[in-house]
Amino acid sequence: MAGRSSATSLEEQGAEQGGRAVTTPLPEAAPSPGPQPRRGPRRRATTVGRAVGYVVLAVAAAAVLLPFFWMVTSSLKENNQVFTVPIQWVPETFRWQNYVEIFQRSDLLTWVKNTLLLSVAVTTLQVLTGSFAAYGFSRVRFPGRDALFLLYVATIAVPWQAYMIPQFIMLSDVGLSDTLWAIIALQTFSAFGVFLMKQFYDTIPEELSEAARIDGMSEYGIWRKIMLPLSVPAIATLVLLTFVNTWNDYLGPLIYLRSPDLWTIQLGLKTFVSQYNADYALIMTGSVLSVLPIAVIFMLGQRYFVEGIATSGMKG
Repeated sequence: MAGRSSATSLEEQGAEQGGRAVTTPLPEAAPSPGPQPRRGPRRRATTVGRAVGYVVLAVAAAAVLLPFFWMVTSSLKENNQVFTVPIQWVPETFRWQNYVEIFQRSDLLTWVKNTLLLSVAVTTLQVLTGSFAAYGFSRVRFPGRDALFLLYVATIAVPWQAYMIPQFIMLSDVGLSDTLWAIIALQTFSAFGVFLMKQFYDTIPEELSEAARIDGMSEYGIWRKIMLPLSVPAIATLVLLTFVNTWNDYLGPLIYLRSPDLWTIQLGLKTFVSQYNADYALIMTGSVLSVLPIAVIFMLGQRYFVEGIATSGMKG
């Protein structure tokens, strides 16, 4: 009844205004919002999964670093404290004298000098030969290029033990046995270095090389002035891998280097362990000194190393 009376009053007011009814439009009701997606549980699940991943990575990193931590702390202990039970992770008194005695009781300085010389020479030559050969396989077109590259890279699958005796005979015939030149000649060329650099060169646009050729630049100039500056991550990766491999090489120096004044740090430490097999603190000290240069170089080139590994597998 109340609704009908309201409508009658509106009609009467309309009749008074010009003799016709004026209808007032009613505002439309706003559409009710639909059910909002519940993102809370999904976000919480993502956060929990990420936290679990970080915890797993932290545990794995601790498991990898724990032996190195024990090695470093053992190098600062007394000899009778190295293998105590339970393990004494931090010595009561730090015995820095171990790092003086290792040089007094061994020819460690000569070993480090020989190893550093070989590592620097081999790394430099592998970067030069590997990057230049990779440029030829990546940018120069000649008949049989792809087949030759596959054949060269396939030599990676051949173990060195399969041809180390013929190599030893050849190097002995030319008078390089028992010299540092034997190790340098063995590792000057690397199929892995060529493969790594070629994969990175393939990611560089071909238009850069074509524009340089139009300007009259030689292939050597393109390699030196364009390709090398753009390949810093790949070069850093090759430098790190080659340096570490040469520094840690044991079998090659064992075969070719017989004179004690030519020994590398790996050969020297093996001899030191056989002479002082009960002096565990000094053995740990020598191990720390052999690992220290590798750790420093990796920390300095870690960013380029990761970038080079990530981009060398990309193409286009």
